Order: sequence, then structure tokens, then C-alpha cells
Amino acid sequence: MNARPGRPAALRGAALALALALPALAGCALLGASNGPPATLYAPDPRVPADPAWPTVRWQLALASPTAASMTDGLRIAVRPTPHELQVYKGAGWAKRPSDMLEDALLRALEDSGRIPAVARRGSGVNADYRLVLDLRRFESDYAGNAVPAAVVEVNAKLLHARDAQVVAARTFVHAAPAASPAVPDVVAAFERSLVAVTGELAGWVLASGEAHERTHPAPAP
Repeated sequence: MNARPGRPAALRGAALALALALPALAGCALLGASNGPPATLYAPDPRVPADPAWPTVRWQLALASPTAASMTDGLRIAVRPTPHELQVYKGAGWAKRPSDMLEDALLRALEDSGRIPAVARRGSGVNADYRLVLDLRRFESDYAGNAVPAAVVEVNAKLLHARDAQVVAARTFVHAAPAASPAVPDVVAAFERSLVAVTGELAGWVLASGEAHERTHPAPAP
């Protein structure tokens, strides 16, 4: 009796197709809708050392709470698997909103630097000479056609002279830190690196821009 030669070939083909599909299925399992509370909350703790190039200033600064779109500033960790698609990671979320993470990191970086007499949140009662306005444009994991995503943080900043509300300087900061793998803990670690990079650049820019304005626009004599 002759065996059916097509059956082993079909089984091998099915096994190969399943093996090829498993990595894609594993990646898809990380993504999903935002229904239900996240099982794990992540709290990046960026620490930004002062750069020796930062100037020491004599003026004071107030930080306005950063603005951001609701999806950008959500408690879910946003991921962009394709250029026109935005999802969130299943079972994972932020312990606090991205705008709060950015504000806290910048406030601590400037306070700990020892380069400025006073920096505080707006409305704290500090008599500020300058005010910083921030717009958080992106805070997402972006595959950008790669096998592993990068944590992208993009912030537009405007430094205003408090006395006349004049815009002293404006700049957009963006940093993309590649994750070590698509796993959520590695993506979160990449977000922390991006926050450190953006916060460091932003702090140095604020100090240098305000000091340059002070030299060219001295305060009037009392």
C-alpha cells in the first residue's frame, strides 16, 4: 500500500508557517486597547547632572505646567507601530502623566544644579524674572520601520521675560532613545534616557538664553 506523500509535506509547511508567525504574534500581544486598569505602573526617575558649561545666573524662574494633547499626556504608554497608527501597551501604564514627569525632572535639574537662585512652579509665590512655557508634543514609543522601537520625547519651549511677557527665546527639543528590546521594561528605560537628554538640553538652554537676555536688556534702576 502506498503512503500519502502529501501529508508530511503539509505538516512541515504548517509548522514552518506557525514558527514564522510566532514573533509577529508576540509583538502584537504587547499592544492593544486601553480598556481596563494597567497591571503594572512604571515611574521613570531621570537624574540630570549639571553641565559645567551651564552659566550661573542671578535671576529667578517660574515653570508653567506643560501643555499636551490628551493622547500624548495619558497614563497609558503610547506606541506607534506604524507611522499612522497609535496604540498603547497592554497591562502597562505610567505612575504619573508625561507632562508631570517632564516638569518634575526639569525643576529638580535646575534646583540641584546650584546655578540659579530660585526656580519654582508657577503660582508658588516666587517673584520670577522669567517664565518658561512648555508644550509636550510627543511622548511615545515609535517603531519607525525598525524591529525595535525608540522612546521619542519632543518638547517646544518658550522663555518669556516676566516684566513685559516678551518671548526671549524659543526652541524645539527632541530625542529618540532606542530600546534594548520591544519588551515594556526596556521601552521604559529608553524613555528615561530620552527624558534625561531632553531635560539636560532644556535646562542648559534656559540658563544660557535668560543670561544672554540679561546682558542685553539690563533691569531698570529702581
